[in-house]
Amino acid sequence: MDPFSQLILTISVTSFLTFQWLFHKVSPWMSMRISPGFFGLSDKQKVEWNSRTVSTFHALLVGIFCLYILFFDDAVNEDPVWGDPTLVKTNVAITTGYLISDLLLIFYYWKAIGDKFFVVHHLAALYAYYYVLGQGTLPYFANFRLLAEFSTPCVNQRWFFEVLGYPKSSRPNMANGVAMAVVFFMVRIAVMPVYYSRMYAVYGTEAFYVVPWGGRVAWICASICLDIMNIMWMHKIARGCYRVLRSARHSKAGTPQENGKTD
Repeated sequence: MDPFSQLILTISVTSFLTFQWLFHKVSPWMSMRISPGFFGLSDKQKVEWNSRTVSTFHALLVGIFCLYILFFDDAVNEDPVWGDPTLVKTNVAITTGYLISDLLLIFYYWKAIGDKFFVVHHLAALYAYYYVLGQGTLPYFANFRLLAEFSTPCVNQRWFFEVLGYPKSSRPNMANGVAMAVVFFMVRIAVMPVYYSRMYAVYGTEAFYVVPWGGRVAWICASICLDIMNIMWMHKIARGCYRVLRSARHSKAGTPQENGKTD
């Protein structure tokens, strides 16, 4: 094993251990001090709370790293299939450690956070990341996909507000809902033309056919399936956001009339 591969393995293992530590130690300790409502949660809710806290931390860490690579890693941007994958591999190694950690927690706390969809999602992602970490292929597209993690904090925050009893019409909940819709659209929907234009540009080239058949299937098929789900989710998020905003607008419109009534 070459030194860089050993480094990637070390990063993955360190990532796994770090996220386990964050789940078992840091999140409970921090949550008890930041949110008094944490004490009133059931054991199952506390498990999911800690899982989502770790998920938010991972999303922000990896997302920021993705932006840096997207804007400043010229080697990857110039050659999206075989460009120098050093930074992308590092980022993917962090995510690999997180996914394995989260899979372990899902199986161990199945009654609290067990979800077949997430198991399939994590396993499919790990399969795709094998080609990035093992063969250094498709670094641009792997990094571009990880930008979607920026929508995770808002999704998690919606659950935090819900479990803490915040009304859907409350200002924090509404602000988070709007932010979730906007960010989800930006990092999962608006970027599709850019992503598929780069895919079309390399499709059929010599560099494309050097990619193993399994890697091409994981890349193209997974991208299409994921984006179909993203469009469906975006539709649901937009409808939910519209309903909440319309309800709040009607409530505000009715208040002056009610206040202006005389006996």
